[in-house]
Amino acid sequence: MTPLLSLQGLTKAYPGVLANDRVSLQIEPGEVHALLGENGAGKSTLVKMIYGLVKPDTGDMRLHGEVFSPPEPRAARAAGVGMVFQHFSLFDALSVAENIALGMEDAPKMGALSEQIRKVSDTYGLPLSPDRIVGDLSAGERQRVEIIRCLLQAPKLLIMDEPTSVLTPQEVDILFETLRTLSAEGTSILYISHKLEEIRTLCDAATILRLGKVVGDCIPRDTSARDMAEMMVGKVLTTPKRSGVALGEPLLHLKNLSRPAPSAFGMPLRDITLTLRQGEILGIGGVAGNGQDELLAALSGETPADPGMVLFRGADIGKAGPNARRKLGILAAPEERLGHAAAPDMSLTENAMLTGAAREKLEQNGFLNWPAARGFAERIIDAFDVRTPGPDNAARSLSGGNLQKFVIGREVLQRPEILVVNQPTWGVDASAAAAIRQALLDLAEGNAAVIVISQDLDELMEISDHFAALNEGRLSAPRPTKGLTVEQIGLMMGGAHGMEVAHV
Repeated sequence: MTPLLSLQGLTKAYPGVLANDRVSLQIEPGEVHALLGENGAGKSTLVKMIYGLVKPDTGDMRLHGEVFSPPEPRAARAAGVGMVFQHFSLFDALSVAENIALGMEDAPKMGALSEQIRKVSDTYGLPLSPDRIVGDLSAGERQRVEIIRCLLQAPKLLIMDEPTSVLTPQEVDILFETLRTLSAEGTSILYISHKLEEIRTLCDAATILRLGKVVGDCIPRDTSARDMAEMMVGKVLTTPKRSGVALGEPLLHLKNLSRPAPSAFGMPLRDITLTLRQGEILGIGGVAGNGQDELLAALSGETPADPGMVLFRGADIGKAGPNARRKLGILAAPEERLGHAAAPDMSLTENAMLTGAAREKLEQNGFLNWPAARGFAERIIDAFDVRTPGPDNAARSLSGGNLQKFVIGREVLQRPEILVVNQPTWGVDASAAAAIRQALLDLAEGNAAVIVISQDLDELMEISDHFAALNEGRLSAPRPTKGLTVEQIGLMMGGAHGMEVAHV
C-alpha cells in the first residue's frame, strides 16, 4: 500500500538553529500517527512544512505517492491536508458559522453553510450550533469550531497540535471518538501531544524527534509512557519530590473577593475567600473559562479590588497595581504566553526587564541597566534549559514550550513571596514539566506560597497541599489534597460547593 504521506530527508535551518535534520517518516491511510519530542525538538517546524507555512531547505515530501510541495496553506488544504492549531484563531463577536466561513476559500451562502455545519457536527459527534456566538463557547466547543472547519474540506490528513490541552476529560472522550471515526473512514491523523497516556490510548504509531532528528519510533500501546518520555529526552526522568514542611504564617487573605466580568465574554468573580500560608501550594482546578484568568488578574493587581478584599501580611493591597505588588513579592505568570506573559517582538532580554526590573535591580534612578538585564535573561535560559540561540532572540521565535520555561523561570528566579501561575506546564514536554513542578516545590520549601491554577488534575494532585475548584467564578473551600478522590474533585469542579471543609 502506498503511504498517504511520505517524508524523506526533510531539513530546515534557521540562524543558529537546525530545526529539522534529515527527518524521514511515513503515515499510512487511516493511521493515527503521533509525533513526539521535547520542546524545541522540531515538531512545529515539521508540521508547518507539511501545511505549507514553511518551505524545507532540502528533502522530499510525497502525498499519495505524488510530489507534494505546498507553497502556502491554501495549497495544502486543496491537496487534502487540514490542521487544527494549538492556539485558536477565532473572533469572539462572530457566530460559529461566520467564523467557519472566514476560514474557507469558497464559502457557501450562510444558510447552506449552517446546514453543512449541523450535518458534520451530527455525523462526527461534535454537537455545535452554527448560530452560537463564539465568545459564549467553552474552550472545548471552540476547538470543535476549528475541527469542523477542517472537516468541511474533507481532509485526507488532519494535523492536530496539542488538541486536548484545554479540554475536560469528558471532552477528550468525545474528541477521541471523533478521531477514531475519521480514522475508520480512511482519514490519517498526525497527532502532537505531550500527554503520553493519551498517545498510548489513541495512536497506532509514533515517531520521536530529538534536537531536530528522528531518534526512534514505537507502537504506543506496547510502550510505557515513561519509556516514551525517556526516548524523547534521551535520559532517565526524575520525579518531583518534596520533603514536606509545616506551613508557616498566613501571607494572603482573600475576603469575599468579587469583581464584575471584564468583558462581555468574561467571568465575574463571586465571593472568593481563602487564606494562603508560607510554604503552601494551593492547587486550583476547573474547566477553562470559569474565572481562572480573572482570578489571576485580581491577584496580580491587573484589576483592582474593593477595600478589605485582598490582604497581604494584614495590609490592604486591593488598589495596588502589578508593579507595586511585585515590589512586595507577589508575582504572577499568566496562561497566555504571547501577548500577556511576554511581548512577542521583544527580545528575551527585554522581556526579562519587563517584570524583573524592580526585584532584580535592573533600573536605578530611571535608567535601565541592560547588561544586568541580559545577565538575568541568561540565568533564566541556563537554569530552565530554554532552547534558544541567545537572549537577543525575540520571544515569538521560541517554541511554545520553551517560551513557557522562560516565563516561569523569570518569575521563579525573582524569589517571590507569593507566586501565582496559570497553566504552568501547558505545552511542555515531560522532562520540562517535571523541572517546572520541582521549581515550584522548591519555592514552597523556601517558605514562599504558591497558587497553581491548572486544568491538569494529575499535576495538581502531585504538587499541591490543598485543592480548590473554580466554577462560574466561585471558589470551593480548599481541601487537603491527600485523600481526595476523582469523584470528589469532579463534584467540586461541577460546582458542588456544599462539600466545604475548613482550610487548615
